[in-house]
Amino acid sequence: MHRYNGIIDTQSPLADGAQLTKLDNGIRIVTDYMPHVASVSLGLWVDAGARYETLEENGMSHLLEHMLFKGTLRRSPRAIAEEIENVGGHLNAYTSRDHTTFYAKVLKEDVPLAMDILADIVQNSVLDSKELDREREVIIQEIGQAEDTPDDIVFDDLQEVAYPDQPLGRSILGTAERVANFKRDDVFAFLKGHYRCDNTIVAAAGNITHEDVVRLVSESLSSLPTGRPRAYEPARYGGGEKRSNRRTEQLHMTLGFPSVSFSDPDYYATQVFSTMLGGGMSSRLFQEVREERGLAYSVYSFTNSHADTGLFGVYAGTSPDMAGDLVQVIAGEMLAMTNQAPVDEIARARAQLKAGLLMSLESTSSRIEHMARQLLIFGRLISIDEMVDAVDAVDGAALVRVCERLLSDGGLSVATVGLSDRLPDYDRLQALFQIG
Repeated sequence: MHRYNGIIDTQSPLADGAQLTKLDNGIRIVTDYMPHVASVSLGLWVDAGARYETLEENGMSHLLEHMLFKGTLRRSPRAIAEEIENVGGHLNAYTSRDHTTFYAKVLKEDVPLAMDILADIVQNSVLDSKELDREREVIIQEIGQAEDTPDDIVFDDLQEVAYPDQPLGRSILGTAERVANFKRDDVFAFLKGHYRCDNTIVAAAGNITHEDVVRLVSESLSSLPTGRPRAYEPARYGGGEKRSNRRTEQLHMTLGFPSVSFSDPDYYATQVFSTMLGGGMSSRLFQEVREERGLAYSVYSFTNSHADTGLFGVYAGTSPDMAGDLVQVIAGEMLAMTNQAPVDEIARARAQLKAGLLMSLESTSSRIEHMARQLLIFGRLISIDEMVDAVDAVDGAALVRVCERLLSDGGLSVATVGLSDRLPDYDRLQALFQIG
C-alpha cells in the first residue's frame, strides 16, 4: 500500500483485471479496463436506501433520487438532460432498499462530462421548492400506478408481511400521505446525513484507465461530506399474511420464507435451489404448474438477500378458482426437494447460473453493478473464478439442507392481490409446507 497526492492505493490490480483505490476521504473507486469497447459505464453508489429511513422518512430516499436531477448550482434540470444527451449518452438512477445509484453510459471521450454531472448532482443540488412541489406530485402518481399494478404491489405486500413494523418491510416509494408532507429541509437533511464519502463507491467499466477515473473522481467529488451516516435497523423476520381482495381477473400470489444473507455459507446453494425450483422453463414449477397442469401462465421462484437477512419466495398468477390446487402443487414440489435431486438436474441449474453470470459480464453496465455491489456488501471484489467454483461446489446434500432451512426456520409469509376465497386460510397454508 502506498500514498500519493492524497490517495491511498489499496489493491491494484485485483482478480479479473479490476483495480481498486480508496481516497483519503473514504471514497472507493473500482474500475475494469475493457479496451475493446468504445464506451464507458460509470456509476456512483451510495450505501443508503429505503432501509436507512425512519418511519417518518419512508419514501425519502426515492424522492431524493428524483430531486437530484432537478437542478444544481451550475445546471438547470433541462441542462442536466441536454448535456448528457448532446453527446449521445444515457443518465439514470434507481433506489433499492439497500442503496441508491446514479449511473451514466457514454463514449470514452465523454467520461469527464459524465463524471462532472454525477458529482454535480450529488454535491450541488439546490433542491428547489417549486421543483419539489412538482416532483412530489409525480411520485404520488407513481405510487398510484404501482397500486394499480397487482403483480407489482403484491411484492411490496410480501415484504411488509415478512418484515413488519421496520424499514426493510416498507415500500421504497413510501405512501402518498408521507411524500405529500416532505419539506425541502427534510430532503436536504437526508442528503447531507446520508450522502457521505465513507459510504460512496464510484465504479467504471469500459475503455478508460483506472488512473484517469481516480483523477476525475478526486477532482470532482472533493466537496462530499466525510464520516459515516447512521446505521440501518437490523432485520427481524415476522411472517403471516396480507390479502388484498380486489376484483381482478387473476389472483396474484406470493409465498415467502426466511432465507440467507449474502454472507451465509448457503448463499450459492440457495441460488441453485431457486433455479431448480422455479428459475426457467425446465424448472420444476414451470413444468408441473404450467406445462403439466395448466394452473398458471406465470410461476417462478426468487431469492432476495441483504447483508443481514434474506427472503426466498414463489410468485404465481392464476385464476381464483385454481388457487387451492396451485398452492398444493407448489408445496408438493418444495417438499419433494427435501430428497436428493437427480445429478443431471443439479448440473443444469448450475450451468444456468454460471452462464447467466458470465454472459452478464459482456455488458459494461453489468460489470459496474457487480463490482459496486460486491464492495458494498463484502468490502472486497469476488473473482469470477471464485463465484463459479462456489456454484460448482453445490451438491445434492447442500440443496436438501437449504430446502429444510427454508421450510423450518421461521414460518410462512403470504401476500395476495385478487379474489382469494378459494385459497386455504393461513393455518392450512402453513401446514402444507411443514416437513414430515
